[in-house]
Amino acid sequence: MENKFELMAPAGSYPALVAACESGADAIYIGLDFLSMRAGKRNFKVFDLDKIRVICNSYPRKPKIYVTLNTIVYDTEIKKLDNLLKKIKGKVDAVICWDFAVINLCRKYKIPFFISTQASVANSEAARFYKNLGAKRIVLARELNLKQIKEISKVKIDLEVFVHGAMCVSISGRCFTSQFLFNKSANRGECLHPCRRSYTIKDDSTGNELKLDNNRVMSAKDLCVLPFMEDLKKIGIKSFKIEGRNRDPRYVNTVVKVYRHAIDGKPNIKESMKKLDSVYNRGFSSGFYLGKPTPKDFSEVEHSAATVHKEFLGNVVHIYPKISVAILNIKKELKIGDNVMFIHNKLGVKDFEITEMEIEGKKIKKATKGSEVAIKVPFKLFNNAEVYKICTKMLE
Repeated sequence: MENKFELMAPAGSYPALVAACESGADAIYIGLDFLSMRAGKRNFKVFDLDKIRVICNSYPRKPKIYVTLNTIVYDTEIKKLDNLLKKIKGKVDAVICWDFAVINLCRKYKIPFFISTQASVANSEAARFYKNLGAKRIVLARELNLKQIKEISKVKIDLEVFVHGAMCVSISGRCFTSQFLFNKSANRGECLHPCRRSYTIKDDSTGNELKLDNNRVMSAKDLCVLPFMEDLKKIGIKSFKIEGRNRDPRYVNTVVKVYRHAIDGKPNIKESMKKLDSVYNRGFSSGFYLGKPTPKDFSEVEHSAATVHKEFLGNVVHIYPKISVAILNIKKELKIGDNVMFIHNKLGVKDFEITEMEIEGKKIKKATKGSEVAIKVPFKLFNNAEVYKICTKMLE
């Protein structure tokens, strides 16, 4: 039986993909190395799609696969786009798009398509137009409140909304600041996020400068709907989407688990917020859902306000599977009681607390930089897995 709601997770890498599947995602969305809003990042290739399907189908929920082709498209790219869509037909469950070139070709090849938030669908007439065009779903504009979404749901088309992650100060992310300052277009997936930086107001005639109380006046806090998730479940939304194709597997693992619990039951909000605080964030906001944002909805940090961070520790250089022992080549000090995290394409992300270590058969309490140390591992591990130390204090 099909789930009433869908939880959609970002997958910017194989470890993030596995983390999403293991944490309970009903669908994942990925970018390819063409027409992705995360250009130049860890996008997948067309030949990865078969492997991605195998991975998804190995989990009980068998997550659906959606591909984002949601940038502006130029005439010189139409032929390549046409070839790409022919190659991915039958390998993905839908294409997320908004440019009419992509829409038209999806119709031509009978590929299901969703209308991206980049289309800024904010009313029932627009929703009805795309429904009549053949769209299977609409990712609504981010500038809508709960009442407006409920009204659009009367059109009877699947609706999708963002529930967690980075927010753009511009309408549905269609920003020109990066293009103007650095010739890197946000609408081509190249945004350098100048909005996250601090700014000073300068009087050109006198040279006098002013700083506002919060000088990150364009940097929105991250969206988080967890405190009012029950309200969202009552207004006709089909899919709840987590932003973050650039985020690491630990972020995906943590956020998906929290929202899985929120969809399936009624979580302890305080405890769940602590978990969300522990991974990448710039503070949290309700976005437009409960009304127009105020100055309190703008961040005071450029990067992350997470309560913990990870430090690269080294790699797994050998595995003894019969005795569940791994040999680590470490680049930093490691001691009993440290929390360590492992990332690998086949593993996703796993972590645990170090309770015992050995070097050349001798038990130790602390290992120094450059050591090869043996540890007991409570799960299946793989050679060359990256190892990180999880630290509870923020880096200065």
